[in-house]
Amino acid sequence: MTIPLEQTTPAQQAPGLFTQLFRFTVTGGFSAIVDFGSLLIMTHLIGLPDNIAKAISFVLGTTTAYAINRRWTFKAAPSTRRLVAVWVSYLLTFALQVGLYALTRPWLMDHVDYPTAQLIAFVIAQGAATICNFVIQRWVIFRLI
Repeated sequence: MTIPLEQTTPAQQAPGLFTQLFRFTVTGGFSAIVDFGSLLIMTHLIGLPDNIAKAISFVLGTTTAYAINRRWTFKAAPSTRRLVAVWVSYLLTFALQVGLYALTRPWLMDHVDYPTAQLIAFVIAQGAATICNFVIQRWVIFRLI
């Protein structure tokens, strides 16, 4: 059962900006561990091609992030519209994150070893996607829907 936002009590309402930013960052850190950990497992243990593994790891990490952020960061009730809106935003940040990773990793491999190139490319791509996701979720999805 979902509670319309108009009927929420003050304890159920979303926390303030700084609390949300802190929680979003903690959630993002945990989700990044899921993302990067699954990337390493798929590339080094399973042997999947790097960009395919990155695409799969992105889905695993962002699914983790959505589940935690909806409940803990934004304290939002379950909503099909919100879920669809989040996945549309994730499609945009998917292109941003996987694209940045695919662009930066080969260049970095000319300068550092493969694992270091993976890590630096991941951090660059993850950072850009995290900023984009917070802005979209905080000021659009969990505010309006």
